[in-house]
Amino acid sequence: MKRRAFLTTATVGAAAATLATPALSQNTRQWRLVSAWPRNLPGPGVAAQMLADRITTLSGGRIEVELFAAGEIVPGPGVFDAVGEGTADIYHAVPAYWGSKSKGILLFGSQPLGLTANEQHGWMLHGGGQELYDEMYGRFNLKPFLCGNSGPQWAGWFRNEITSLDDIRGMKYRTTGLNSEVMSKLGVAVEAMSGPAMFQALQSGALDAGEFIGPWSDSALGLQQVAPYYYDNGVGEPSSAEECAINLDTWNALEDDLKGAVQMAAESLYNVVHTEYNTKHAMALRELIAGGTQVRQWPEEIIIAQGNAMGEVLEEMRNDSDELVARITESFIAYRDLMAGYQPHAEAAQLASRSLDFTYAR
Repeated sequence: MKRRAFLTTATVGAAAATLATPALSQNTRQWRLVSAWPRNLPGPGVAAQMLADRITTLSGGRIEVELFAAGEIVPGPGVFDAVGEGTADIYHAVPAYWGSKSKGILLFGSQPLGLTANEQHGWMLHGGGQELYDEMYGRFNLKPFLCGNSGPQWAGWFRNEITSLDDIRGMKYRTTGLNSEVMSKLGVAVEAMSGPAMFQALQSGALDAGEFIGPWSDSALGLQQVAPYYYDNGVGEPSSAEECAINLDTWNALEDDLKGAVQMAAESLYNVVHTEYNTKHAMALRELIAGGTQVRQWPEEIIIAQGNAMGEVLEEMRNDSDELVARITESFIAYRDLMAGYQPHAEAAQLASRSLDFTYAR
């Protein structure tokens, strides 16, 4: 895909004013899905269309979902409010974008040195996370579901090589979510912007570095053209969940079977999206390396500093004046501790075994 295909948003915003309110005719509901992404952006833009199609299919056509990309009805950062207020019916974005609403929301998306994609889903389904997620988003007239995950994100693209903590102090760096707070504590000048805007800022020198997602999505934006060093092990986002949220009044008006269809559409996409990211990231990384991208490991000194900073953030959240934020934080910490005691004997042990010196078919 050409970078230009999703650096420019469609010029159909003027038509939004003429859109009818959600219709119910002949037992068919017309839903507008507003996305935080450019149309067909590899990764989240593709996943947004998959969600629209799957709801339509699993509802037997009783809910027809039309996707509107960022800027076509509302800007990407406006989708949360647009759905809560009823301007649209459902959105596709990431919880990491809504920290201004409540810091507690950020734990549902990604947590520095926190949960892997599988663990994040486990917390939601089996650790009490979904109930807390519902309670928090209910404040904003929304019914939320996780519907995908990027897996481990990368520390990002850097104009200069990084070897120590001193190298990042004062750096202008694009990131989101709780990693913004963590990096700010380390003396980084954090910037919030879209992936396409990050390309322009790196190109002009307005940014020194930035992370977006991973090789598949990043290379589609052409970030390798404006920064030579690509750092892995982005512990600021060991996974990054994608979400959808439905206007709560629209959700409550659905028959039970349609609620089940929408829920299944969202939850069944989680692993589909996650495994697509992993597969396409691996393929894109090969191409980036072949094209001359210099892949580097994120320094251990910085990882330790990030972990200590995240400990400070979590302690602040445990003592938040909003008791729901405190409850979300305690639930997250308890589930992370549970998995931290198990994973050294499970996935971590299996992955460590791959690094041993033995012959394997290639």
